[in-house]
Amino acid sequence: ASGDGLSALDAAKAFGAVVQVYPDSWVIEGLQGKPRVPENCIDTKNSGTTTCFFTSVAALVENGYTVITGDEQIRHRPIKVLVDALTALGVTAFLTRIEGSAPPVVVKGPLRGGEVLIQGFNSQYVSSLLLSAPLSKTSVSLSVENALEKPYVQMTLDWMKKFGVSVSNPKDYTAFFIQGGQQYQAGTFTIPADWSAVAFPLVAAAITKSNLLLTGLDFADSQGDKRVVQIMQDMGCQLLVDSQNGTIRVTGGRPLTGGLIIDMSDIPDALPALMVFATQASGTTIFTNLAHVRLKETDRVLEMQQKLTYLGCNVRLQEEALIVEGPTEIQSKEVSSSFDHRIAMALFCAGLCAENGLIINDVECASVSFPHFFESFQACGAQFDIQEAMH
Repeated sequence: ASGDGLSALDAAKAFGAVVQVYPDSWVIEGLQGKPRVPENCIDTKNSGTTTCFFTSVAALVENGYTVITGDEQIRHRPIKVLVDALTALGVTAFLTRIEGSAPPVVVKGPLRGGEVLIQGFNSQYVSSLLLSAPLSKTSVSLSVENALEKPYVQMTLDWMKKFGVSVSNPKDYTAFFIQGGQQYQAGTFTIPADWSAVAFPLVAAAITKSNLLLTGLDFADSQGDKRVVQIMQDMGCQLLVDSQNGTIRVTGGRPLTGGLIIDMSDIPDALPALMVFATQASGTTIFTNLAHVRLKETDRVLEMQQKLTYLGCNVRLQEEALIVEGPTEIQSKEVSSSFDHRIAMALFCAGLCAENGLIINDVECASVSFPHFFESFQACGAQFDIQEAMH
């Protein structure tokens, strides 16, 4: 499991869920919508999703306070929008730093219900409220301004339906009505492949003249990041898609062509991988609607622009759009991931393309979202060495 998945599992345990872990499955015995007071602070490590989702879970605990925190990056990621929304729904919720906007956060239920307006530039806020709202005392009417990352919200709605709870979504992700007092139903489910992780082997194969077969993909899933496949095809990448059998065969080495304007509103996690891909395409590729991408583990817009420029690529930021001119050779230098898992994986792909490789520091964070990332690439023939940092 990924670091994010393990963080969520630990948080579920902290609220009293009974968990059995097997090699290919997890069995979780729930609490019928009544989580217990955690015995200690909950450390979500580097997982923004876990931080947001379990902040609303904490709103269901009525007989005590929950403290949620994470690593240094999490403690700088804004969560005040979600805290304010919970407060509007009757929850006691506040940040430990009076002038701050990020965790640690303190929460105590009950979640009474009511009407609330929330900014939707981060879908994790919306999904967090949606997941807990069916367990509120009364109904919840949720209005969303600036609704971005809509596929993630749709994925939340799809999973809620599988678990037997209903949400009315009458206005295209800008208005939701959730009846309180519902109950999630247990079941057996298969987790689909993570399309935001799939982007990295796709890009790596495409820019290194490789032939790679990816299996176990679900093309019917509502994840927005599967749009990466269409973007890469539009830029000339040879991808043979078999949606019935859930496979993609990538044949690298074909000339890639820019010329696209790519709207990142719904696929922010794909930016690092697509930027590396664009450096190897002839012409101009423009990435737009990036404000929310600056609010991830790092400011990925600035970080990727600076790192790729340092590596000899032609990348500039102009009026809140990223402009990549290609193709360019990636220079062999030493660069840091800035402890951001998606940047680490994107730089790894760039290193495979660089004639003499790259030295990338702080790559261990890749496991946050892609378990066995390096083992998977090694199995496909990628040449690299991992060395322990000297302290």
